[in-house]
Amino acid sequence: MNARPASPRRRSRWIMIPLRILLGFILMSLLLVTLYRFVPPPVTMTMLLDANGITKDWTSLDAIDPDMARAAIAAEDGKFCSHHGFDVDAIAKAAMHNASGGRIRGGSTISQQTAKNVFLWQGGGFVRKGLEAWFTVLIEAIWGKRRIMEVYLNVAETGIGTYGVEAGAHRYFRHGADRLSRAEAARIAAVLPLPKKRAAVAPSGFTRRYGDSIAARIGVVQRDGLDACIG
Repeated sequence: MNARPASPRRRSRWIMIPLRILLGFILMSLLLVTLYRFVPPPVTMTMLLDANGITKDWTSLDAIDPDMARAAIAAEDGKFCSHHGFDVDAIAKAAMHNASGGRIRGGSTISQQTAKNVFLWQGGGFVRKGLEAWFTVLIEAIWGKRRIMEVYLNVAETGIGTYGVEAGAHRYFRHGADRLSRAEAARIAAVLPLPKKRAAVAPSGFTRRYGDSIAARIGVVQRDGLDACIG
């Protein structure tokens, strides 16, 4: 006995379900991104999954020494003020490097890292990268560069169980982020890629050399106006 073909109404219902899910996701993400344009993100998935606990203290960008943002640009994303969320050249170079073998190198911008840190989870995969791209486009359009930098400096992991540069400054240097010296800002920036394995206090080896390199580039960022979009 042959099965009866699905009626047009039933087929239409099955088509509408994924469309409604997609529309709901789009609306929810738009609402969330718009909310965080004005309200600090209370917690992130990375924080919730951190077995070491959460130490953080939201601080406005105006209360963070300008050299900290410059250090982040120098270390993580030299084209932060000129791209629209994605650095195509950096992505292409990272892909070529990774294809040749050796240590994996990323090509993510500060905008992409902020989107991942606030809305998603750590790790790879095409699904997460696709969602990261979507949220990157949204925060670039809705937040703007200054807000992206402010959120980044408050949610980035700066040490074991430590999030944001204010908490990082107190952890390493016993004072607030408003009093960071250029060398201190550079050391925190040097820790960002591997915050559980690097320390900004008395760094040695690669971390010390990398921090010194970032400190030297902070002056270039300021001189060339590479931080103009957050001034």
